[in-house]
Amino acid sequence: MPSIFVLVHSPSVGPSTWRPVADHLTAAGHEVRVPSLLHVGAGGPPFWPRLAAAVRDDLRQVPTESPVTLVAHSNAGLFLPAIRAGLERPVAASVFVDAALPARSGATPVASPELLDFLRPMAVGGRLPRWTDWWEEADVAPMLPDPETRRAVVQEQPTLPLSYYEQRIPVPAGWDDHPCSYLLFGPPYDDLAAEARGRGWRVAHLPGAHLHQLVDPAGTARHLVELGGAA
Repeated sequence: MPSIFVLVHSPSVGPSTWRPVADHLTAAGHEVRVPSLLHVGAGGPPFWPRLAAAVRDDLRQVPTESPVTLVAHSNAGLFLPAIRAGLERPVAASVFVDAALPARSGATPVASPELLDFLRPMAVGGRLPRWTDWWEEADVAPMLPDPETRRAVVQEQPTLPLSYYEQRIPVPAGWDDHPCSYLLFGPPYDDLAAEARGRGWRVAHLPGAHLHQLVDPAGTARHLVELGGAA
């Protein structure tokens, strides 16, 4: 049975960051789901159960015997073990795309102490500005290929609570007992790609900035098919 691609966006942005890739995969004959995680920052912590539930609930429209390939971008990678644990269906493969890696075991912090030091002065009333507002224009512009894409990505971004980045996510033992792989766009995720290689995973490189799936959705889709074993 063909695997269904489940494209999990970073909760710091929104599902439009995966839409162009989803369109290319669909055109190539693959079934694709893009769950929305825009609501996970509502209410207080813990946030990770809402994220795992959002993916599980989105897949209720799919027969339970259908296997899935989980694809996680950026900090969504940290939630992948929890997502997998919440699914009552086979997971054929997991692909991390320019993503943070969960620990092999034990709880994983969403943000490093250095990132938290960077974020805390930005918080107003406990909430952070939109992700693209964290950075200089020179950093943001290359990630968004045209005005229409920029408008869609910027407008849907949530303003997450600082406590989202202060949470620790449980990592069920044995979560990586299936084929896992890593698609690197570029720095600073090259160290994480090297760690993935050290774990024995397949690693591919598609050079670009952090939202390169918007710049080259066709190339990203091809790599996902290859890494996910659906070629």
